[in-house]
Amino acid sequence: MTNNDSPAETRIDRWLCAVRLVKTRPMATQLCDGGHVRVNGHSAKPSTRVRPGDRVDALIAGRERIVEVVWPIETRVGAPVAATCYVDHTPPPVVVEIAPGIKMIRGEGRPSKRLRRELERMRRLGGA
Repeated sequence: MTNNDSPAETRIDRWLCAVRLVKTRPMATQLCDGGHVRVNGHSAKPSTRVRPGDRVDALIAGRERIVEVVWPIETRVGAPVAATCYVDHTPPPVVVEIAPGIKMIRGEGRPSKRLRRELERMRRLGGA
């Protein structure tokens, strides 16, 4: 892809979908309408135009994403090409550990009886 293939500016909802930060364009439109997308510090409507060098702050799937526009593409492209269309300035996610040695895997369901007893023992010792 060359700079001649991409326009000088594009809509933020189209760009978010094209660079694969969101799955669909309606999802990008909902994020903009909900106030979860900011361009250069200002709240963005779906029709807000982005240009190379613009900073986009978006709350996507509960995670704050901070990206800088490199190429304002309009059509969805493959993941390797999409990654070259922006520079990601997002800080790494914070990992919280419950307690050393106890793994809580999301979606695992209820803890086993043994794990429940360990958690209760830790609560009693910590609260006393």
